[in-house]
Amino acid sequence: MSVRYTLITSAILSAFSTVAVSAELNEIRSTLNDQQSVAVTIYNNNLALVKDQRKVSLVSGLNSLALRDVSAQIRPETALLRSLTNAGSLTTLEQNFDFDLLTPQKLLEKYVGKNVTVARINQATGVETTEQATVLSANNGVVMRIGNRIESGVPGRIIYDDVPANLRDRPTLVTKLNSKAASVQTVELSYLTGGLGWKADYVAELNAKEDSIDLSGWVTLNNTSGTSYNNAKLQLVAGDVNTVRESHPRAAAAMHKTMAMAEDSAGMAEESLLEYHLYSLDRPTTIAENQTKQVALLAASNIPARKELVLRGADYYYGSSYGDLGQKIKVAAFMEFDNKDAAKLGMPLPKGIMRVYKKDSQGNAQFVGEDQIDHTPKNETVRLKLGDSFDVTADKKQTDFKALPRPAKGNNLSESAYEIVLKNAKKEPIVVTVQEPIPGDWKILKESHASQKAASNTAVWKIEIPAEGKTILNYRVQVKY
Repeated sequence: MSVRYTLITSAILSAFSTVAVSAELNEIRSTLNDQQSVAVTIYNNNLALVKDQRKVSLVSGLNSLALRDVSAQIRPETALLRSLTNAGSLTTLEQNFDFDLLTPQKLLEKYVGKNVTVARINQATGVETTEQATVLSANNGVVMRIGNRIESGVPGRIIYDDVPANLRDRPTLVTKLNSKAASVQTVELSYLTGGLGWKADYVAELNAKEDSIDLSGWVTLNNTSGTSYNNAKLQLVAGDVNTVRESHPRAAAAMHKTMAMAEDSAGMAEESLLEYHLYSLDRPTTIAENQTKQVALLAASNIPARKELVLRGADYYYGSSYGDLGQKIKVAAFMEFDNKDAAKLGMPLPKGIMRVYKKDSQGNAQFVGEDQIDHTPKNETVRLKLGDSFDVTADKKQTDFKALPRPAKGNNLSESAYEIVLKNAKKEPIVVTVQEPIPGDWKILKESHASQKAASNTAVWKIEIPAEGKTILNYRVQVKY
């Protein structure tokens, strides 16, 4: 390579470097230090609305405003920048979201085809030497040309001249805008983002008589969006908000929960919002990056509750002869309560998991079951399946079956009889609800206990069983289908 060619190349590189530095100096950078306030509204389906207010100094005319520390999962097409100080003074021309973040691997990839300096230390003498190298490849390792040889792997410390302009150390939204005046303004950037989610968790404690509960609700927040929201005004929307699912080709760095904390509160204020419900925290809270935290949602005491033991059958054995239908069949345990003012509650409950506890004889709260509840409006009933009873079982058999002459072409008519032996090993009497889903057009011909037609296909019996005793339910049914 000639001396003249080398000088020309150096001059060109120097010119490019000067332009890059100049462009960097013209960029107005805004960090979280400029943030005046931030409001976060989080929805159920990994979606949040962020309103970020910052104080920035703009020049008259064209500005390149780089807003650092936005969410790494921002949906750039939803970003809206406006001036709160001088309404209508800003005109946005272009927006670029730089999500290619600075890492050793990314830096190496950006230097493919470019020169770097490799520093090595002689292990015997401790002397460090440097050589110029050209990065040939950075896929699954590094390949370099050093002098007239090719080396793979990292032969030493790699020294870079600069950070490429298209690499950012934090997620950054760069906005090209026109400002009508040179002034310090408070601007608000609002956008939708993923990476922020919440769910409700509930703890219910049964009293000794199992006829009332103390209920507390918690909101669990999870932030993997790639930035922190300091002293944020927090609001949560409960409900199924429709969103259009789009495929975004950009790759987002995987985030993991690294911290957990809980914050106590008297609860969250609730109000209706279109067809949803909005819950607002009465104080600012910080949602740190890669953090899970909890805030109190509600607390209520002495809510009247009802426990129900249910034995539910099946419809398959009403159409043919089956004989024995099962021994020691488990009886399910349910608990329910009314979400009403009269029941000392009466607040729309977001969907979540409700865990139920009861104190043992020594006063220690023991876990007795959990269930998922859906969004539950005021004045509705919450019903939880806690599990299956240990002490209450049933033996069931079909005692008779006969096919009757067909009343009309295409119809089947049959008559069958059943015996259900309900056994109670508890030291107190109980009531079991027997639910039988009977298909087709049916009627009870004979029964040992009175039934109710709860639905078009369901017969229900309430059977009392004495302490450490048993009760036998017999019934005969005619089915046409």
